[in-house]
Amino acid sequence: MSVDELFNLLKIPDTSTLKGARDVAILELLYATGIRISEAVSLNMSNLNLKEGFIKVLGKGKKERIIPINNKAIISLKKYFHMRNINPDKADPRLPVFISSSGKRLTDTTIRRMLTKYVKKAAIMHNITPHTIRHSFATHLLSSGADLRTIQEMLGHKSLSTTQKYTHISVGKLMEIYDKAHPRA
Repeated sequence: MSVDELFNLLKIPDTSTLKGARDVAILELLYATGIRISEAVSLNMSNLNLKEGFIKVLGKGKKERIIPINNKAIISLKKYFHMRNINPDKADPRLPVFISSSGKRLTDTTIRRMLTKYVKKAAIMHNITPHTIRHSFATHLLSSGADLRTIQEMLGHKSLSTTQKYTHISVGKLMEIYDKAHPRA
């Protein structure tokens, strides 16, 4: 996804409702951290540290990683928790971060359906999945100058070659980075 497509998508949910605030918090978190959808639905309150600005995620192979989270995602999460009447600092650590209207932990299917609905409303003409947001997270970081190894760590990849497959950088951007970075360019 382009940055503009992502920003437009984030404007679609009605954040004056609990469901809309939740949906924006999910989308902001996915884009802010690049976590997998399975990691998002399994988050508990104990995984969040909004004061310090990071989340703890248990990824594939039970490997724990710490991922920074940006202010936009923190603000969205705080608004969602406020609407749920939850103080994130004092909440039961086992409480799911994202719940349905019936109070149960969200499923990945629910998030996929939610995303599909907002993609249609945003008039984005190609297929967007939570994994697309993960790809976009990595690609946007790389194109803004982030180190590939850092992105690898945040995504929880064992192999750097796996991370490279996630990042789609344009030839023009590649040439720009090369011209800036190579001493003989």
